[in-house]
Amino acid sequence: MKIGIIILQILFIHIFLFFGAVIKQLLQIPIPASMIGLLLLLAALMLKIVKLEWLERGANWLLSELLLFFIPSAVGIVNYDEILSWQGAEAVLLIGISTFIVMGTTAFVSEKLDHKERRGAR
Repeated sequence: MKIGIIILQILFIHIFLFFGAVIKQLLQIPIPASMIGLLLLLAALMLKIVKLEWLERGANWLLSELLLFFIPSAVGIVNYDEILSWQGAEAVLLIGISTFIVMGTTAFVSEKLDHKERRGAR
């Protein structure tokens, strides 16, 4: 039963991806459909249209398996010799810096939300 709930929650998250794709197609904006879908999901969560419990297990599973989604692209990079050039080194450095920024920002926001949630629980 637990796996069924996770699958349903992942499908529910994908509904927002679908809505994002529809909006991108209609408006012809230069933003990826997945980002539009995430913004729609964020808005739905903030407006309390969607409850966090409806997504939590599926989202946690996706986050725990996130590394699996990046392995094929990382292995594919090995086929390109340009990565070993200076231009490739610059790209790797840029990826490393941006990853550090994203991880730091995520940790900061997560810490603030956790602190706010703990303070509200008292």
